[in-house]
Amino acid sequence: MDLMKVVNKELATDNDLSEFIAGDTITVHYKIIEGNKERIQQYKGVVIQKKGSGHTTTFTVRKMSGNIGVERIFPIASPFIDKIEINKRGKVRRAKIFYLRKLTGKSARIKEKKF
Repeated sequence: MDLMKVVNKELATDNDLSEFIAGDTITVHYKIIEGNKERIQQYKGVVIQKKGSGHTTTFTVRKMSGNIGVERIFPIASPFIDKIEINKRGKVRRAKIFYLRKLTGKSARIKEKKF
């Protein structure tokens, strides 16, 4: 038996995070520990990529803070992620939308999927 599969199965965490793809606008509720206090901080932005498989999956969220683009990488199996809310489903044709980094203003908008 493959040793890596055994290790991955043991390390796998049961998280019920929502399924999302690149182009979706999400809000990540992230636990911040400062000294002996704990609070939940919300990070809202567009998913520009999902990378990896199993418990090593990470996703990158990009938001605009003023005129500056800020990206943050979250591991999907992190115990600090409280929950993930999907605000909008984006209609994109790529799995990694790095072209969004170069765009500003109206051209940086992503069309919303209609259900």
